[in-house]
Amino acid sequence: MPVDLEQATERSHLLSNAHGASDPRLNTIQHDGDASSIVSTHVSKEEQALSGTPVGERLPYNDYTTIDWLHDLVGCPVNPVIGNANPQQVKDSFRLRAVHNQPGFRGTLQSAFESGQGWIAAALIGMLTACVAFCVDVAEATVSDWKFGFCTTNIFSSRQSCCTDYQPVGTARASLGEDCTEWHMWTHGYWKAFAIFVGIALVFGVISSSLTMLTKSSLPAAAPGHGDRNPHLFKGGDQGAVGKSMYMAAGSGIPEIKTILSGFVIPHFLDLKVLFVKAVGAVFAVATGMCLGKEGPFVHISTCVAYQVGKIFPKYKENSRKMRELLSAGCSSGLSVAFGAPIGGVLFSYEEISTYFPRKVLWRAFLCSLSAAVVLKALNPTGTGKLVLFETNYGNSYSPIHYIVFIVLGIAGGLFGSIFCKANFLWSKGFRKYPVIKNYPVFEVFLVVLVTTLLQYPDPMTREPGDAIIKNLLVDCPASDESWICQQERHSNSKYIGWLIYGMLIKLLLTIITFGCKVPSGIIIPALDAGAFFGRLIGQWISTISPGIFAMVGAAAFLAGVSRMTLSLCVIMFELTGELEYIVPNMIAILVAKWVADALEEDGVYDLAQSVLGHPFLDTDHAMSLVQRHSELVERLIPPKQTMNEITVEVPKNNKVMRHVLQSKLDRLKERGLLDAGLVLVQDGMLQGYIAEGELDWGLNSLGHSWPNTSQIRMLGESESGDYNLSMFVDRTPLTICAKAPMEYAAE
Repeated sequence: MPVDLEQATERSHLLSNAHGASDPRLNTIQHDGDASSIVSTHVSKEEQALSGTPVGERLPYNDYTTIDWLHDLVGCPVNPVIGNANPQQVKDSFRLRAVHNQPGFRGTLQSAFESGQGWIAAALIGMLTACVAFCVDVAEATVSDWKFGFCTTNIFSSRQSCCTDYQPVGTARASLGEDCTEWHMWTHGYWKAFAIFVGIALVFGVISSSLTMLTKSSLPAAAPGHGDRNPHLFKGGDQGAVGKSMYMAAGSGIPEIKTILSGFVIPHFLDLKVLFVKAVGAVFAVATGMCLGKEGPFVHISTCVAYQVGKIFPKYKENSRKMRELLSAGCSSGLSVAFGAPIGGVLFSYEEISTYFPRKVLWRAFLCSLSAAVVLKALNPTGTGKLVLFETNYGNSYSPIHYIVFIVLGIAGGLFGSIFCKANFLWSKGFRKYPVIKNYPVFEVFLVVLVTTLLQYPDPMTREPGDAIIKNLLVDCPASDESWICQQERHSNSKYIGWLIYGMLIKLLLTIITFGCKVPSGIIIPALDAGAFFGRLIGQWISTISPGIFAMVGAAAFLAGVSRMTLSLCVIMFELTGELEYIVPNMIAILVAKWVADALEEDGVYDLAQSVLGHPFLDTDHAMSLVQRHSELVERLIPPKQTMNEITVEVPKNNKVMRHVLQSKLDRLKERGLLDAGLVLVQDGMLQGYIAEGELDWGLNSLGHSWPNTSQIRMLGESESGDYNLSMFVDRTPLTICAKAPMEYAAE
């Protein structure tokens, strides 16, 4: 009786030999010179080593598809007896065992380096992110000041560095004098200064948007799918591929990063070119004075840095699951350098960005954020010698009666957040669909900059950049303070109240039309600005404590209403201002704002942005909440019989399938608009395995040139000499679930 090599017995090895060369299935496919060249070009050594295992090989993931989390977790088995482990040719779990089983001193060193790779990468990411942030901060300060004048001693100096002895790298700056002969204003006439301000801002906006256009990329797509309805639409001709264009450097990048960290592949989004354009574009975008900030782009920049650093280490380069762990840690350094908030950066990555955040990622995010903060403080881009951006010292505390005011601020923040989210979503779906706006995004930026400068310049408080607005609104006003805001409040100027109301409304309106423009931009600073205006306004009628306190709490409430952040936002506000005394008021306002905003609009700004962009993102909590509303079983997900027949391959007893059968089923998958589906292999009514669409497509259309169209393809069993073999791509252990199981099992 012949021995079935596929049949497991009590003597079968649990882990087979990891040598790709000893695997007969891989040897057979490499008998042909052309096939061998194709395999070595497209299939990594790590994946070739998996050909003899039940999990099967995987090609590099296609663009705009989902990664296989379990495949990247398991990897290739290693024979510990003969010591054939190579730490660069195995994947996660087996790679780890292989490295730590190395004997001798060399093995000890390799083991130590293996354990330290993540820490080294995290520290390097933080330091490099801080260097990029330093360049952006210094350049943005200089370019922004060019709208008002220039430094006669050095045109590339900001007003701050021109009028003081401050240098970017060094100690804290001296105080800025009232008279600065080195700084030359373009003109002292109001209307001439207004016109120059508008003209230069328009130039900056066009530069920023034009740079963003350089990162345009067409995302892949199959032909449009119609599901099981109207199947006749596929007959009578080829379906044209329908894709979409994406500007990689536009926006904050946070919705896309959330999508990537959830396991999706967005091609070129973390490339070095995108990093450069994002940094330079953010400088000019913020310099225009539009209602946007560079804090969101810093998260994208830090993730780009993490990706570039991760490619240096084979541990991360060859494993998409491990790479996403590193990207999650890298995100924390972005907010750390944006606000000087290292702890808030870690919590932001955990709460808002990441969907997979194990404890080791938390530790490495902590180191990454710490190293970024240390380097940034040494570089000292602000000239204060401190990480705290908006340091305050109010000198008095609040009373229990003020809790009512903090709750009111929270309610206002929730209303603002829900109104903004709804209005911006409708604006993106409506106005940006007009052909002149959709096809000419630079023109949209031109219009937004024009409207922004015309509306913001008349108000003395909105004329400054966004971070300067917050700093001015949070200020306390002792008797010696002669700032414009303090002078107005000291004389109870009614016109000043009007400017506060005007500033708040203008920030709401302009932020709605600005967020989503094709420039690098973030939503954090504009939301803080609007909240600070409202809080300062409320503080005008409460004389017991400083109105700056209400501005601080209002800023936190408005941002919570927009983004739905809670824990991370509270810590960020503490690190931004250095005011530990006011954590409780911030907590009250943030929580109330989130409750109100969630009641009026379920999704936050980043979730709605994902809907507008059309990127797939599975929110586990949201999915579970939907499933729990209905008593359904998994069998509800089983597609109709026609679809089941299209995705199922009946494998004969000889374990070979005609090529035209597989080709027709592959074509059908593409016609249905699917990019990362696959086929189920069944033999005698029993599930035998699963082959992904990408591997099947490559095997038929790239590797298949070495075999005729009438050939049979081996899908199961041991290959023989001359076989057209794709069995190494078959996953013999796919996840399965009983059709009678509760739907919650599938969602979880």
